Amino acid sequence: MGTDVTDSLDSAAVLRAQAAIDRHARLVADFPSPGISFKDLTPVLADAAGLDAVVGALAEHCAGADLIAGVDARGFLLGGAIARELGVGLVAVRKGGKLPPPVVGIDYELEYGSARLELPAEGIAFAGRSVAVVDDVLATGGTLLAAARLLRQMEARVHGLAVVMELAELDGRGTLSAGLGTDVPVWGLCTG
Repeated sequence: MGTDVTDSLDSAAVLRAQAAIDRHARLVADFPSPGISFKDLTPVLADAAGLDAVVGALAEHCAGADLIAGVDARGFLLGGAIARELGVGLVAVRKGGKLPPPVVGIDYELEYGSARLELPAEGIAFAGRSVAVVDDVLATGGTLLAAARLLRQMEARVHGLAVVMELAELDGRGTLSAGLGTDVPVWGLCTG
């Protein structure tokens, strides 16, 4: 489905972002549960050069979108910076119950339960717009799939899905391909 992490290795922006991730990401053993090694991206974003590198590389992939959709909550951090760099607007794809009514929402399943994402039903014109969806991690793909489906429900065109890190062993790309088709690009800066 779409571009994978290795297709972009020749980009100077991607190489700079990958170097920042390698330099600053912190590996946390047994989090969120025993046997899991969690790669914490917080130190990458706390470093000015690291944040700049990650935002620049993701913005390169999101170029051409009319709007950036940042997924609650870490996607907000990246999405706002990417939108500013590209000179486009930002919409927050929120967890259920966080936006004032009226909203449009979608329920979906996660590996550990169910969740809901919502968008404002009024005040933002989605129809016909090209929207790039941004989040920090692609794991099983459920959250990104729900965000893309919600945007399609609002008659937007999903420009692509951009993440900092992809957990390839969880096959989120397979979930996205099965749910969206193969025409929506997925961009990841690194695997973890």
